[in-house]
Amino acid sequence: MPEQIEHIALRIRDLREISGYSIETLAKEFGISVETYQAYESGKTDIPVGFLHKAAARFGVDLTTLLTGQDPRLHIYSLVRKGQGLSVERRKQYKYQNLAYNFIHKKAEPFLVTVAPEPANTPFHFNSHPGQEFNYVLKGRLKVIVGDSELILEQGDALFFDSNYPHAMKALDNATAEFLAIIL
Repeated sequence: MPEQIEHIALRIRDLREISGYSIETLAKEFGISVETYQAYESGKTDIPVGFLHKAAARFGVDLTTLLTGQDPRLHIYSLVRKGQGLSVERRKQYKYQNLAYNFIHKKAEPFLVTVAPEPANTPFHFNSHPGQEFNYVLKGRLKVIVGDSELILEQGDALFFDSNYPHAMKALDNATAEFLAIIL
């Protein structure tokens, strides 16, 4: 994972420099501190998917381009077999698989997200990004916080929300949870 983060960080830095933006300008636009932005570009710290989504939109590239360094090419359909999604391990407790990574000009980003259980006292890791998000629980139970609301989701539950609001989740019952996330 560290090597993957370093490659992603390098692509972000290169795109920022090519576009002529300062770190200060983008940090302000993304609503983070200059230090946090610098940490993301250093490749020495985890880069949240929400930040990657914002960066891809700002630089006018597909999220897949930031993640892999390659542009998506498919435009009629994209078939991703079970377990073959583009794996994006952003945080130890979350594993993302992009389920349409090779489709060009997507209007949504579909992910299969696996959430590993954590100790009860582990703090929530909040994220926010432009747009909306749809989550459908496939396995397990999740505690989800969106803005000021706390929700418990179980298998078969669906949640649609404004992803500009800070949101976070944890697997419950000391068991792994899986959900389909579609970012619009």
